[in-house]
Amino acid sequence: MSASGGTKAIVAALAANLAIAVAKFVAFLFSGSSSMLAESVHSLADSGNQGLLLLGGKKAQREATPQHPFGYGRERYIYAFLVSIVLFSVGGMFAIYEGYEKIKHPHPIEAWYWPVGVLIFAIIAETFSFRTAIKESNAIRGALSWTQFVRRAKAPELPVVLLEDLGALVGLFLALGGVGLALGTGNGVWDGIGTLCIGVLLIVIAIVLAAETKSLLLGEAAGVEDVEKIKEALVDGQVVTGIIHMRTLHLGPEELLVAAKVAVEHDGTATEIAHAINAAEDRIRAAVPIARVIYLEPDIYDAAAAEAGVNPAKSPGGSPAPDGAH
Repeated sequence: MSASGGTKAIVAALAANLAIAVAKFVAFLFSGSSSMLAESVHSLADSGNQGLLLLGGKKAQREATPQHPFGYGRERYIYAFLVSIVLFSVGGMFAIYEGYEKIKHPHPIEAWYWPVGVLIFAIIAETFSFRTAIKESNAIRGALSWTQFVRRAKAPELPVVLLEDLGALVGLFLALGGVGLALGTGNGVWDGIGTLCIGVLLIVIAIVLAAETKSLLLGEAAGVEDVEKIKEALVDGQVVTGIIHMRTLHLGPEELLVAAKVAVEHDGTATEIAHAINAAEDRIRAAVPIARVIYLEPDIYDAAAAEAGVNPAKSPGGSPAPDGAH
């Protein structure tokens, strides 16, 4: 996995979550707090999720094969999607079930100092992990807002870790609130309500992650800035005079496919056009290094055809052409 994959943030989150999971489970054994049990399962699920992200990054590095000629870059998207499923099922649904049971059958919290102490320790550890994820993200997000970064990032690891850490911190405060109210009122129902809130939070985060990684799995185009760089690099104003149409597709976070039909001078020789196409590919790779797979088709510019636009029926996923259309 490349540096942009956020390996440092994943490892920091994994170390923090493993330590926190053990501490929370010990606190649950001594106190009987359902919030602590839900939080220990949450941290255990998060630890598994970070393991999935690391595994996806490793598998994505495999060389292309005849059966998979574009490589395995999308493995990272698949494992990020699995993270959302684990977070929803193991984290969110378990917390909702546990919270429901605690509300239905409340009991007082014993040895209160265990859950309170562990929650304070967990908040400190999660803050360190969250700070690392923010630092790693700031190095690549540029002028994007945090919402834009999560929605537009092509490498899924950092958005996943950011949302997980944010959810973990909010969940810890919810657990602390539930435990505190249960201790203050002597009513264990509050512990169950805190657990329910944690479950709802985890399910919301899981849905957001699933939606974003689904978009990546379906195939996203290059970012606006990269598209503009590619367009500028394509045209040399001599042999390649314009772009008739162009498409880009991320084969993985750091591998981009570029396919374009370009207008060339009608009186150029085959040799001149071939050299111009090769030069255009070199310029694209220099402008956008992740553009590793490039297919350029030379054509003669036709104003009438350009004005009519590309027929969507002849495009992947396009609508069927009406009767008589070609």
